[in-house]
Amino acid sequence: MPTIDDVKAFLTGRGIAVLEFEAPTPTSETAARAVGCSPGEIAKTVLFVVGATPVAVVTSGDVKVRGSRLKAALGLSGKVRLPTPDEVERHTGYAPGGVCPFLLPAATRVAVDASLRRFPVVYAAGGNDHSAVPITVDRLLQITNGSEVDACEPLIVAGKGVPG
Repeated sequence: MPTIDDVKAFLTGRGIAVLEFEAPTPTSETAARAVGCSPGEIAKTVLFVVGATPVAVVTSGDVKVRGSRLKAALGLSGKVRLPTPDEVERHTGYAPGGVCPFLLPAATRVAVDASLRRFPVVYAAGGNDHSAVPITVDRLLQITNGSEVDACEPLIVAGKGVPG
């Protein structure tokens, strides 16, 4: 399982810093408070299993992944489901709440959602639940070898759409 020190070493070699906080950052809302940005600027990484394929979706903190759109964007088939906590660790190497898009196993595909393009810089998790990595979407795609997808829609809160 990669540690935050492993992620730091990996990213430092690419000129990218990992920010650490005393406050926990396991959700988009808590990470946004720690960083001092909006939840939309948080690049949350959520693991899905599509058929038998693990897919780490990196998306804006204020949107929801639509399984049918994810499958179509990646050309995959089969049921889309959220994995168990054990599966999250097995397919990503990270515990739930600390999944980051860096140093993932080769068998786990990375999909970066276009919803992040609204922001010049987004904040991805840095390998634990007290970290964030400021990064551009283009650099995120490059470093993760991810595919850009359009697989999300705004979250609905109390009957109203969240701007997205």
